[in-house]
Amino acid sequence: MSTAREEILRAVRQATRDVPGDERPTASPAPPRPAPPGPERAERFAARVADYRATVTPVRGDGVAEAIGARLAAHAARRVVVPPGLPEAWVAAVPVPRVDEPPLSHEALAAADGVLTGCRLAVAETGTIVLDGEAGQGRRALTLLPDLHLCVVLAGQVHDDVEDALAALASRPGRPMTWISGPSATSDIELQRVEGVHGPRRLEVLLVLDDPPPAA
Repeated sequence: MSTAREEILRAVRQATRDVPGDERPTASPAPPRPAPPGPERAERFAARVADYRATVTPVRGDGVAEAIGARLAAHAARRVVVPPGLPEAWVAAVPVPRVDEPPLSHEALAAADGVLTGCRLAVAETGTIVLDGEAGQGRRALTLLPDLHLCVVLAGQVHDDVEDALAALASRPGRPMTWISGPSATSDIELQRVEGVHGPRRLEVLLVLDDPPPAA
């Protein structure tokens, strides 16, 4: 046995000399963390998303369509791609919607003014939005090629942390997930921030504080 290993084991024995011999690691589990109430999670999520230079607009359930129209107008976005399964009222708020069914070409997606989607869930701790390609979210290319992504997030979809989010996502294994934390950004060789290299340069989030989305 090497001298270094002897020293390490001696230090461990010294540190644990007062631990009862029959104690096991599971004898004193850490208390579970209480989950914050929904509004607090939504507020933390909004703050984190804003930290990433995304724009967050709180809205009530009956004002989602109006807010969609207003945020698209703020970016002069008219030709907007929408995934199948998005609520009709949301699609109607888009000046010139293009439904991605059948799938549009990459060239058509890149030429669009933006894309409008819902999401699978969001994470308060990290300000992350998760899409898994189901109805109202679209395929991965849909939210990677247009320069603007307008995403509707329900307060009830916001989870406390990544661990909670992974537990919820485990119910639908095998889905093609996209994790979004703010607009696409990277740094060049001179450490200058460059946006829009790997995805949308502009991320707009409508955070719905109360009602579920209208039926599609």
